[in-house]
Amino acid sequence: MGSKNKLKRFRDNESFENVIQPSREEVLEGFSLKGQWHSFFKNKNPIVLELGCGKGEYSVSLAEKYPNKNFIGIDIKGARFWRGAKTAIDNKLENVAFLRTQIELIDNCFAENEVSEIWITFPDPQIKYKRTKHRLVTKPFLEKYQSILSEEGIVHLKTDSEFLHGYLLGLLHEGNHEVLHANHDIYNSSSPPEEATAIQTFYENQYLEVKKAITYIRFRTKY
Repeated sequence: MGSKNKLKRFRDNESFENVIQPSREEVLEGFSLKGQWHSFFKNKNPIVLELGCGKGEYSVSLAEKYPNKNFIGIDIKGARFWRGAKTAIDNKLENVAFLRTQIELIDNCFAENEVSEIWITFPDPQIKYKRTKHRLVTKPFLEKYQSILSEEGIVHLKTDSEFLHGYLLGLLHEGNHEVLHANHDIYNSSSPPEEATAIQTFYENQYLEVKKAITYIRFRTKY
């Protein structure tokens, strides 16, 4: 992406009503929307997050499919989710927004019990040991998720990485968490979970074309 195009997207994001871009200091010192997201959406519908939302296509598709839920795509790269934000505006989707921040600050952005679901879709598996802390499914991240999820809140991990799938399953079983569904190849399953197969990302379709297995885990954290 050229620098001029990036700058235009940054300017557009500043004008989009469905994009929130707090500074790191604002998030750390008292984020104004923490505990107030239902006021932002002007309804009491459940709030669902997509972490590392990239271009925002999954968040937008979820919002289209589930109009009685509110969706927030979270990513630090605003030039990427510009596409999703613009699509949502063009399609007049009022139940999806995008938050530009670091995922490790998520507990500064949402209050206890404020979130009903979290989707983690095709994250970087961070396979190298020295990158372990950056995996979005380590114990510290799971603790952050639990701190903002409702009592019955659930987390979804959808990935093409067998490594990350196995790593998370091991962590969940070790910690006695509640695994609601786990499948290492959802599209070749006798009873594929509808919530995990109804929407495909651009890259997911590419993986499926070369017959790469897509894995899925749905779980509740129990700390």
